[in-house]
Amino acid sequence: MTYMGRRALLAGAVGVIAAATTGPAAAAPRTSARTPRGRAGAADFRGMWIASVSNVDWPSESGLSATRQRAELLELLDTAVERRLGAVVLQVRPAADAFWPSKLEPWSQWLTGEQGVDPGWDPLGTAVKEAHARGLELHAWFNPYRVANHTDLDRLAATHPARRNPGWTVEYGGKLYYNPGLPEVRRFVQDAMFDAVSRYALDAVHWDDYFYPYPVEGEYFDDDEAFEEYGEGFSSRAAWRRANTDTLVREMSARLRALRPAPRFGISPFAVWRNSDRDPAGSPTRAGLGTYDDLYADTRKWVREGWIDYIVPQAYWHIGHPTADYADIVPWWARTVAGTGVDLYVGEALYRCDADSPTEAWRDPGELSKHLRFAAGYPEVRGHVYFSAKQVAADPNGAMARVVADHYGTAASRR
Repeated sequence: MTYMGRRALLAGAVGVIAAATTGPAAAAPRTSARTPRGRAGAADFRGMWIASVSNVDWPSESGLSATRQRAELLELLDTAVERRLGAVVLQVRPAADAFWPSKLEPWSQWLTGEQGVDPGWDPLGTAVKEAHARGLELHAWFNPYRVANHTDLDRLAATHPARRNPGWTVEYGGKLYYNPGLPEVRRFVQDAMFDAVSRYALDAVHWDDYFYPYPVEGEYFDDDEAFEEYGEGFSSRAAWRRANTDTLVREMSARLRALRPAPRFGISPFAVWRNSDRDPAGSPTRAGLGTYDDLYADTRKWVREGWIDYIVPQAYWHIGHPTADYADIVPWWARTVAGTGVDLYVGEALYRCDADSPTEAWRDPGELSKHLRFAAGYPEVRGHVYFSAKQVAADPNGAMARVVADHYGTAASRR
């Protein structure tokens, strides 16, 4: 699209931009002062992620009947109970689409195989009802900015907002994303999530680690026009991008508190905020990537400002890893959340546990049990979340069974 064409599209959205800077989204941000009012989670949080994008966990494939999809979902919920977990984190907006009858976005292609086709039932509504019937919390997992795992707008459903507003999108690394630098985009993605929040008794709104996309060598995230329009006064494009992500988190937090305060708000970022070679205050890691510098996500700030209720750093490394040691990352996060009122849960890489793993530590069925034993030495760690449901069920090398035997002698505690 030409420069003038994109400018015209942006100009046409003036009304939406105005809405994005007024109303509930501009309310005062959350603070950790809400914790004493009963907002804190269980002291032993036990969860598992159920990923729907690309049919990672559920449904096992797209195009299954509604009966089969429902049966698979209930089987995963039953698995969570059998493993003595207390929560499931279900991905319900994997790519600017929906696992519920959304007023704003099309049905997900991962249900029927074709975006926009009604699957014949309400997956999210069913998940909430059935999870609660089993004593499980249901955390609805939304991805804010991913539009598609390709760059062809014509492959999206005819009613897709990205097709109606192509100026909202950026192609990067062979995928399509909404542009976080546009106020109308930030408002829209919040509205899309609130369509679900307003309808269902969710226990939490959950975001993963995808804000600005992970770096792809040789690729350029072209947000030049947005930076020209909105970047004045920032010291760098990186600072402006971080401010955009901060704004999304802060606004969502404020709206959630004002409009539907019962659900908690949690984020599961890549576990390294900054490596120590970039910032002395960073973790003693050399992971090659950090959320602050590479994803433009100041995860530490969100904790310090109390904009979120819980954080689940994806600490997907074994104890003794040479550049990103689990035994370095967990203490750093424990220090970070101390005194903030934000709950710390640790994301655990169950998917790496395999008898055929090239890494010796992950071949050991006791590796994750060692993680929990280590983390128990830090009172700030209030639980663990396992990626992902497929491995919780299959348990290739017995690591999950070992965790249950060693640490989950009774059913999960509740809030």
